Amino acid sequence: MINPKHMRAYIVVALVFAAAGAYIGYQKKQKEQPAAAPAATVTTSAQPGADAGPVAALFSQTLPDAQGRQIALSQYKGKPMLVNFWAPWCGPCVREMPELSALAAGEEGKKLQVIGIGIDSPSNITEFNDKYKISYPVFVAGMSGTDLSRQFGNAQGGLPFTVLIGADGKILKTYLGQLKFDQLRKDLATL
Repeated sequence: MINPKHMRAYIVVALVFAAAGAYIGYQKKQKEQPAAAPAATVTTSAQPGADAGPVAALFSQTLPDAQGRQIALSQYKGKPMLVNFWAPWCGPCVREMPELSALAAGEEGKKLQVIGIGIDSPSNITEFNDKYKISYPVFVAGMSGTDLSRQFGNAQGGLPFTVLIGADGKILKTYLGQLKFDQLRKDLATL
């Protein structure tokens, strides 16, 4: 359960993120032609080099983990990855974490690196990680995590947002919203 004294802070942070996302979305729509709303699941192009930008940006990051140690994400190159952008105040993010932890700790976790990129303060992510004992690496990105997720196609900055990356560094699929684990397992079977 969330500590009641922190609830107001979580709500304020959620409202700030929602307002920022709405403002950015509104500004983009003013500059661009209206486009169809993004689907909950987006498959990206398989053209050579098409995924170099966001994946290269991910691997160029050095982020603090939940214990405050600076970790270079480039250490995960060459292995299929599931990158989950989340926040402690995001209900769907919290609901999918037990299954993500089970996935990371199970057979799939032997072939796939699951990481979480938290969009919140270091203290909130550390407190959350300590309380829920997440079985995969969790990193603190703050607002820059939203920018990174946008590079992967998360135009509105919604959470949770998850990216499946092949061992070759190509984006295989992105998922906006709470994961549907039956579909995810089918996608993982194609790795």
